[in-house]
Amino acid sequence: MPHYPIGHKLTILDSVDSSNNYAMGQVQSQKAEHGSAYFALEQTAGKGQRGKQWQSEPATNIMVSIVLETSQLASSDLFYLSMAMALGAHDWLAKHAGEETRVKWPNDLFWRDRKAGGILIENKWSGSDWQFAVVGLGINVNQVVFEETGRKPVSLRQITGKTYDLMQETRKLFENLEFRWQQLRDGKRSILHKDYQAHLFGKGKICRFRKNTIVFESLVLGVDSNGELLTRDQTDRRFRVGEIEWI
Repeated sequence: MPHYPIGHKLTILDSVDSSNNYAMGQVQSQKAEHGSAYFALEQTAGKGQRGKQWQSEPATNIMVSIVLETSQLASSDLFYLSMAMALGAHDWLAKHAGEETRVKWPNDLFWRDRKAGGILIENKWSGSDWQFAVVGLGINVNQVVFEETGRKPVSLRQITGKTYDLMQETRKLFENLEFRWQQLRDGKRSILHKDYQAHLFGKGKICRFRKNTIVFESLVLGVDSNGELLTRDQTDRRFRVGEIEWI
């Protein structure tokens, strides 16, 4: 099977409810191939983690969903794919925003203590066979005014004072994602895990979390290969994705 790089086929959508919904629809109807990307100029119902909405001004930010053919990966690679995509986005962002760029577990992009972007991965299975992943990336690029939220969003333009060519930057982002995808394809999981730990937001610091209604503080130690966050306070703890939230 020929290998198509990420973004080899790029479709621009003027307005769509969610680029992830559109991309998954293309997968379901067998109209998408590995590396196909769908860039939304406007999303009317963009999706974030845990059912949250992703809001963005039209034609100012990167809102793109990428189709990956995952049949050659094992189901145990689910978090490795998440790490690879988060690192690819981190690598691209850090080239502009510098070394204060971090990956906030599980796969948000942060600059200092402010959110610059997020990733939502949705999967298509056939029984226990992992067939496709749709990787949705929302990254703040040229937007300067945000609705007030507790998450303190930040854009690349706010960080650097520059305005960016969205399509040019999207192509560069694809190159970084492709590099990390190839690491995963080539079995370089230990490199992905090591790099993810190196860029992990809050590592070595006491951070605040909420589990159900309980707010607590814990020292962030790292993330294991299954994607569980490891922390320590009175005891060593581990949390699955979605079990706790940062506050």
